Amino acid sequence: MAEKCEKTNYKKILTDGLWDKNPIFVQLLGMCSTLAITTGVPNGIAMGLCVTVVLIFSNIFISLVRKIIPRQIRIASYIVIISTFVTIIELIMKAYFPALDKSLGLFIPLIVVNCIILARAEAFASKNSVLPSAVDGLSAGLGYTLALIVVSAIREIFGNGTICGVQIMPDGYVPILSFVTPAGAFITLGCVIALAAYINNLRAVKADKAKANGGKG
Repeated sequence: MAEKCEKTNYKKILTDGLWDKNPIFVQLLGMCSTLAITTGVPNGIAMGLCVTVVLIFSNIFISLVRKIIPRQIRIASYIVIISTFVTIIELIMKAYFPALDKSLGLFIPLIVVNCIILARAEAFASKNSVLPSAVDGLSAGLGYTLALIVVSAIREIFGNGTICGVQIMPDGYVPILSFVTPAGAFITLGCVIALAAYINNLRAVKADKAKANGGKG
């Protein structure tokens, strides 16, 4: 779990969250919300942005207080901090975006127990200073958002023939309704994760060949 940066490499922090250690594609965290709310791209974007905001601010505050929180109660303290920002987000959604709040339902308050946020708090923010922790929260949040957009776009296009509610498939297209069902969510997410693993394997093979050739190619 130790990911403390001896010399902060912001580029690596960003690439880790976005792809190399993407919370969904690689670490398989936050699966419940990914399966449940990816019936449409707007839902994916909204949920992703909510989690990103909570990740950034919870990482910042946990980094600020990390040296004064007794180790025995650190998890409880993290949850209090995370739930504070989730409550703020929930109230803003109810006040200004009631349609999205209704669409996302219980998954907004359930951000409190999203394992991506607690994992970043424990693995990174509790061991690093404020700026790297904020960048880590941004990176993990954007990686989560990217995954939600990809999965929700596939499900919406094939399940409804639309993207963001706009018809893009031909008039004669018959929607494959299974894509908008829970079973379709499992199949779509599994295929996307398999594709991401395949791409990462190709990159690893290419890197090994380059290393064997003395850094050339």
